[in-house]
Amino acid sequence: MGKTFAEKCLGHKAAKPVTAGEVVTISPDYLLSHDNSAAIIKEFHELGIPKVKDPKKIVIVLDHIVPAAAEKYAQYHKEIREFIAEQNISNFFDIHHGICHQVFCENGFALPGKLILGADSHTTSYGAFGAFSAGIGRSELASVWATDEIWLRVPETLKVEMSGKPQKGVFAKDIILKIIGDNGAGRANYMSVEFTGPAAADFSLASRIVLANMAAEMGAKNGYFSPDDTVFTWLNKRARENYEPVYSDSDAVYESVLVYDLSEIEPQVACPHTVDNVKPVSMLDGKAFHQALIGTCTNGREEDLEVAAFILKGKKVHPSVRVLVIPASRAEYLNAMRTGILESLSEAGCVILNPGCGPCLGAHQGVLASGEIALSTANRNFRGRMGSRDSEIYLASPATVAASALEGKITDPRKYL
Repeated sequence: MGKTFAEKCLGHKAAKPVTAGEVVTISPDYLLSHDNSAAIIKEFHELGIPKVKDPKKIVIVLDHIVPAAAEKYAQYHKEIREFIAEQNISNFFDIHHGICHQVFCENGFALPGKLILGADSHTTSYGAFGAFSAGIGRSELASVWATDEIWLRVPETLKVEMSGKPQKGVFAKDIILKIIGDNGAGRANYMSVEFTGPAAADFSLASRIVLANMAAEMGAKNGYFSPDDTVFTWLNKRARENYEPVYSDSDAVYESVLVYDLSEIEPQVACPHTVDNVKPVSMLDGKAFHQALIGTCTNGREEDLEVAAFILKGKKVHPSVRVLVIPASRAEYLNAMRTGILESLSEAGCVILNPGCGPCLGAHQGVLASGEIALSTANRNFRGRMGSRDSEIYLASPATVAASALEGKITDPRKYL
């Protein structure tokens, strides 16, 4: 009987054949954390262990509240920097680099076949490269810093088989919202989600990251695309070490198979206050909102900013709407600046923010007031996520957000493309 990617990857790390449902003790390849490292450091010190087991595996990126927006955040950052110096951690990226998930990828840590754990639920993003990458809790990460070991249950696997070509105006964000809306936010709880089928290889790497990133919103332990030349070419000058791709066997056993013809999907919008409350954009046409957000770890890369700039270039955002743009990293920011993307967005009336998480977590840079409504390219729309618990968040693709910003109300982007 064949093995799934998850079974093969975790079996390799455990040095024995494993099947879904087994519990294995393994040593991860990389460990990610961000501003929450301050809390992890506190828990690590409570263990009474003076030194981390393997500082080379630890990757820390300051991204959530950068620059520090209040004294307490400045203190957290100070404690993190001091810990990094004390523990001789070399993989540290301070406030000017960008969002942890994009920075992690750009710096060659996201590699096929690697086991990556992070104290952030969207660590699933690296499955776009063929890695087994999963979010874990802060206490767990502190323990792995100390021991270089963790136990994991080998997940069952849900296969998403995709065919067809997306119609004009339909993007990766629409596709993953459709899948989540159809199947529910808990459909893949503690499962490995494999994105497969003839259409899978057609996705750009940036688009694969969107699907893998939001696999977390289905409850997935990890998302996965089979690594191919798109991945290998991107990694040619970035990979930090050698890697060995891992692929599912052709006769692997899956919990279920979900089948999607991408040509049948239209632009989608997730409505408050859950990511699986998804409706076609046509059902929300004319819904007014106050703030738009284009960017984040889900949709802050070149292809996302480019389509928004294409729609907005030479025009002005609606006077009732404020539009925030947040590139995923410094590299993406610089590229968008050199190519004129940021210029077009700024001239249209958008506010360009420094790379980071910014308004996505509701701590600074665009907090919503009571009664306000946001249309965002982020990955979550929970109550209070971007500020007041009495605000509302709708999620959509960069194209839908940009087109809607022109009209001051939710609208179908296809008429602008």
